[in-house]
Amino acid sequence: MIGTGGHGHTYPGATVPFGMVQLSPDTRIDGSWDGCSGYHYDDSVIYGFSHTHLNGTGCTDYGDIMLMPTMNESNFDPKEYGSKFSHSNEKANAGFYSVKLDKHNIDVNLTTTTRVGFHQYIFNNAGQANIILDLNHRDKLLYGDIKIIDKKTIQILRRSEAWAKDQYVYAQIEFSVPLEISNSHSDEAISPTFFAGTQLKLAFSKKVKKGEKISVKVSLSPTSYEGAKLNMSEIKHWDFNKVKQEAEQLWNKQLAKIEITETDKDKLSIFYTALYHTMVQPNIAQDIDGKYRGRDNKIHNGEGFDYYSVFSLWDTFRGAHPLYTLIEKKRTADFINTFLKQYEQGGRLPVWELASNETDCMIGYHSVSVMADAMAKGITGFDYEKAFKAAKHSAMLDHLGLDAYKRQGFISMDDEHESVSKTLEYAYDDWCIAQMAQILNKKEDYEYFMKRSQSWKNVFDWNTGFMRPKKNGGWDKPFDAREINNNFTEGNSWQYSFFVPQDIPGMIEAYGGNDKFEAKLDEMFNSESKTTGREQADVTGLIGQYAHGNEPSHHMAYLYNYIGKPEKTTEKVYYILNNFYKNTPDGLIGNEDCGQMSAWYVLSSMGIYAVTPGNPEWTVIKPNFKKVKINLENKISEEITVENCLEQREYFGLNLPEIESATNDFDYEKIIPVPIIQAESKSFKDKMTIEIAHQNNGCIVYYVVDEKDSRDDLSFGPYVKPFTIDKTSSISAYCLCDEKRKSDTISATYFKKPNNYTIDIKSTYNPQYHAGGNEGLIDGINGSTNWRKGDWQGYQSQDFEAIVDLQNVKEVSSFSATFLQDQRSWILMPTKVEYYSSTDNINFTLITSVANDVDPKKDENIIKDFSFKSAKPISARYIKVKAYNFGRLPEWHIGYHDKGEAFIFVDEITVK
Repeated sequence: MIGTGGHGHTYPGATVPFGMVQLSPDTRIDGSWDGCSGYHYDDSVIYGFSHTHLNGTGCTDYGDIMLMPTMNESNFDPKEYGSKFSHSNEKANAGFYSVKLDKHNIDVNLTTTTRVGFHQYIFNNAGQANIILDLNHRDKLLYGDIKIIDKKTIQILRRSEAWAKDQYVYAQIEFSVPLEISNSHSDEAISPTFFAGTQLKLAFSKKVKKGEKISVKVSLSPTSYEGAKLNMSEIKHWDFNKVKQEAEQLWNKQLAKIEITETDKDKLSIFYTALYHTMVQPNIAQDIDGKYRGRDNKIHNGEGFDYYSVFSLWDTFRGAHPLYTLIEKKRTADFINTFLKQYEQGGRLPVWELASNETDCMIGYHSVSVMADAMAKGITGFDYEKAFKAAKHSAMLDHLGLDAYKRQGFISMDDEHESVSKTLEYAYDDWCIAQMAQILNKKEDYEYFMKRSQSWKNVFDWNTGFMRPKKNGGWDKPFDAREINNNFTEGNSWQYSFFVPQDIPGMIEAYGGNDKFEAKLDEMFNSESKTTGREQADVTGLIGQYAHGNEPSHHMAYLYNYIGKPEKTTEKVYYILNNFYKNTPDGLIGNEDCGQMSAWYVLSSMGIYAVTPGNPEWTVIKPNFKKVKINLENKISEEITVENCLEQREYFGLNLPEIESATNDFDYEKIIPVPIIQAESKSFKDKMTIEIAHQNNGCIVYYVVDEKDSRDDLSFGPYVKPFTIDKTSSISAYCLCDEKRKSDTISATYFKKPNNYTIDIKSTYNPQYHAGGNEGLIDGINGSTNWRKGDWQGYQSQDFEAIVDLQNVKEVSSFSATFLQDQRSWILMPTKVEYYSSTDNINFTLITSVANDVDPKKDENIIKDFSFKSAKPISARYIKVKAYNFGRLPEWHIGYHDKGEAFIFVDEITVK
């Protein structure tokens, strides 16, 4: 039950190690954030038992093939078929779950094999027993059908859309006794034995005596009805206890891979539940005969490996996958073979793959971390050359900011949102690719990716000692290291300023050496535990600005080890172990995130952690247990004790010299960080001063100014002092240290405003979405559909109102205000936009009202120009623009359940 409360987002139901089926109760059907797994400990109503669940994610999906036993007349309203329950009548063990449904006094027992869920219902009252099958449960049903084979057997297809946009689940359901269809709801009822459509619910019923049992087996398949029928062969009988015992035996064998010597029962529960949570995903995603649904949505045959799904790689590359390299070497190879098949069939390596869909959730291309770590540790069973080819392919694409990253050595706010985090994580991934190249003796590739891996230096501000966002060639201002905003991924600058795992010595040097680095770490841990900017539910477990409830912080406590202060690492790690992991339902300080939160606990309590996956060494501390025994797949056991822990830096089960002999010690060039182009703003009225700074001692900045109307050939010249521009201009600059050592070239463009208008905004914009301040709405620079780049002003729970001062009375006839919609982010078009005119800024006359015609349900990001052209010129000095907020989010919207209010996003206002 650990993690089923609070914000852990775990589920309590039955599954086996890495199994396809996760058979668990669903207490939340509203799509809420704390209901991502389908269950929350605070709830008191169960709506049913579905066969797929996600463990600790931050997005909602799964909940496929839901069954619910009821009594008396069947009903398809979840509020009617749902039942109250009590935790006192609930049991959750590895491979088993049971609960009493109070409404009709029904006892439910659940267990599973890899591909089959086994239900046992005990009806403690006599009467009509029903089993409700609701294919509209939780996510959107794109299409479903139900085939009635006979009174004991049915077959199902469920295609659904949620986080995964097109998920296929086939199922075969077998009842232990014949059941009749007593009720049906189908928008395409084709025959008495075939039901289909997007609304699909059936009730199966029979009269039962008091205490009568009905058992149900449900097999899943991602490929076909035939696959589901084949997978049902995992259980060829109706002996529930036998299946339950076999599931327990699987878990005993699995959990025995790590044995700890500990007498504290709470610590035992916390450790083994944590280890359990690392083993409930990724999930096997192929039929018994090896068939699986590929990333191309075609059915493929497995080729000597097991195919898996559910890869939360942004989270799990940090701790869970390094743990798997220790105790799951065969599965690690299978995971990587799965990656390579997805690369072949889908065009690139997975980022956050779910049910054969790429969600593109989170950032980086962290498949390469998993592959590099496995190669560095000598794990075999996959094609190293193909792995490198796939990794290089991911790194050479032009999407998600990579084009700018390759061109200039960093990502700017102008290029892509979450620019700092993406720059840092790409740089680490590139180092991983370099390690793969080194193992494969690819010298040029090694040098290229090692150079790219230093890109973190281009977003490190040597004056403030923080990783900072850049905009238009310079540092974005104002800057608050505590602010959570769209320049970082689920975090702030504090939580990203130490993410250089590939070059820890270089990072320490950039901070000014060991003492200053230690002081910076101390400052982070000792700061006020409060963030500014956007509310970010994931940022929890704060120790100062360290946030253990989210993954970017997970390696930071170990950084003291690298400056000769292991006692500080031990102190911080032990504090986290003892305070942020509890033997209670709310015993996780943040989302479980598919095993990463628990993997941190498992590794850290053993006294080891992989600060740099891709490097075979572990960083070590004194273990939290007297003795830890690791039972490796090669039948060899390794022991970690308090006495020998400091000797355990090498990769367990393999001699480190053996790894080193397989690599070549290539040199690589250190990069020159790019210069900084600074000015007061991106636009100006008359003229503006430009300054260029750099941090490279002994180097010279060369620059060039390209005015909009310049026709002469331009050449770079040395920068000596600040200069002034009075026209729209593009400026390019680079640092040159000697004939060979040169930085990447950066560029900035500054716009001379089309007029001298001013604006008085009567509403209050959200500080996160300021577009550079008031003047950003009349600067002649238009925002794009990617609003996260910072070019739009955002207003929530209020209308937008502003007055444009034309400076003197003019004859005007054209009015325009531009708005953006991204309903998934709660940004909706205004219901209407009104324009008023005035000559005195007191008395305003309505010119026109422009209604919205954009459907609020549209998924894609949309820009609409609410424009009006008057047949007759209007004399005015002041133009008022008023946009009316959509207001409370509608019932169909995911934010409705949080009583969410819509945003208005506005950019350019034009008056001519």
